[in-house]
Amino acid sequence: MSGRLATLRRGDAGYEAARRAACWNADLPDRFPDIIALAYDVQDVVAAVRMARARGWIIGVRSGGHSWPCNHVREGGMLLDVSRLDTVAIDPAAVRASVGPGCRGDAVNQALARQKLFFPVGHCQDVALGGYLLQGGYGWHSRTLGNACESVLAIDYVDAEGAVRHASAEENADIYWAARGSGPGFFGVVTRYHLRLYPRPPVIAARLAWYPIEHLEPVLRWLNAVGPAVPRSIELMALVSRKTDHVRGPGITLIAPVFTDTWRQARADLAFMKSRPRGASLALPLLPVTVARMTRAVMRHYPRNAHYAVDNMWTHAPIDELVPAIRRIADSLPAAPSHMLWMNWQPPAERPAMAASLDDDIYIALYGVWQRPEDEAAARGWAQHHMAAMAPMATGIQLADENLGRRPAPFLAPDNMARLDALRARHDPEGRFHPYMGRV
Repeated sequence: MSGRLATLRRGDAGYEAARRAACWNADLPDRFPDIIALAYDVQDVVAAVRMARARGWIIGVRSGGHSWPCNHVREGGMLLDVSRLDTVAIDPAAVRASVGPGCRGDAVNQALARQKLFFPVGHCQDVALGGYLLQGGYGWHSRTLGNACESVLAIDYVDAEGAVRHASAEENADIYWAARGSGPGFFGVVTRYHLRLYPRPPVIAARLAWYPIEHLEPVLRWLNAVGPAVPRSIELMALVSRKTDHVRGPGITLIAPVFTDTWRQARADLAFMKSRPRGASLALPLLPVTVARMTRAVMRHYPRNAHYAVDNMWTHAPIDELVPAIRRIADSLPAAPSHMLWMNWQPPAERPAMAASLDDDIYIALYGVWQRPEDEAAARGWAQHHMAAMAPMATGIQLADENLGRRPAPFLAPDNMARLDALRARHDPEGRFHPYMGRV
């Protein structure tokens, strides 16, 4: 044992600071673990799980704390914080890396960039890889490379009995299957991910355009029309907010990052942008960017020390049904930086064997954000209200932006959920790890 495992019981000095630090969302839930365990290495994780087992505590696991509803912060039991397991080892010759669950995506991206290597890290700057990979991982260049969890070759983990194990397609294959997509329902503690890397695309660039909100309907109809033909090298997104660059008042930002081998290919892949609706306040030509710069830009919409109420949906509903619903969303937008995100996804026809199993042509997410008390009333229930109203159009939700504690919705295919339930019953029969906060 390392002997460095630190524990804080409720009422101890430092407990409340540790509880608050465990959740990136300043809207901290009114839930209090009996004990917070701060792990520094694998043996600390082993000690913590065995301690919880001996005392009958249920465990919630925190790697980066970016879960909007703070899934890991539960009433009673143990909060096991593995954010300090954050070392990175890169093998350029093998095009592989191993990372701790506490590694931030932006740090991993920067380390890989120096060696001209790439991994589809998350869009937000400081999301840790632990929860991101467990829930599937929709990141930069994922339309080509697949969900980030598809590039997980193996994991090291501590099971419900406190034993250190390894899982891959060849060893503990059921656990490996579950670790790629089960998110906060995973019944173990991942202490290391072994990742497949890729050559860094020689061209990373983007086109952007800004529209006044009056152009919402033609922009939405255009996004829907071009979606099936957008090359997989491109992530086509639209962000709707009350405060938009180059627009007076509410507006729409069109964002089209591209990852290709040549500038000629980038221009060819983005040719569809010529068909976008007229009326933009400003449109930029194709410009080089970096992933680091894009993640910094993303964070303008996700400020630190802010309160968040978030919900989402996958859909392939007809555009004639989506337009009026999104118009209602736009008409009731809270103050910025609250916003709506539309992403053209178009899932591949086939996916590897993994728990992750539910996505669709279009992703819509709502982020109610407030920093001032006077903005809370408009922002707090906005996302949940509209996603509940649009539920008949939804295929399901993405775990990254889920709101399961308040609005249960499907997030895995039924067969995958049934298999996951059976695996949990087999590998965690005592219920040592918290289940999902909501199910349908």
